[in-house]
Amino acid sequence: MIDKRVIRRRKRTRVKIRRSAKRPRLSVFRSNKHIYGQILDDAKGMTLIAVSDKNLAEGKKKGMKKQDLAIMVGEIIAERAKKKKIFKVVFDRGAYRFHGRVKALAEGARKGGLKF
Repeated sequence: MIDKRVIRRRKRTRVKIRRSAKRPRLSVFRSNKHIYGQILDDAKGMTLIAVSDKNLAEGKKKGMKKQDLAIMVGEIIAERAKKKKIFKVVFDRGAYRFHGRVKALAEGARKGGLKF
């Protein structure tokens, strides 16, 4: 069950984003073990691109820190977005603070060429 405070924080963040967004949304979900990122088109209600650290090959992620994996996920999202001709997105951190793995994913996406 999700805490009511988490739901409120998530709604508060999304309302601000949707009010200004004519661009796709890069949404982040962070669990204790994994990190997920997806680019969503809210107008159509579709997921355009979805990537997680589960998608990475086991050999690549062996011995890596969670933050390094988040950077790699961000870079992969940016790479796939370029193939679909998506260059500008709105970053949706959800109910999470913009630090740690969430920030690392954002930095990876910027490093890969996405503009926020």
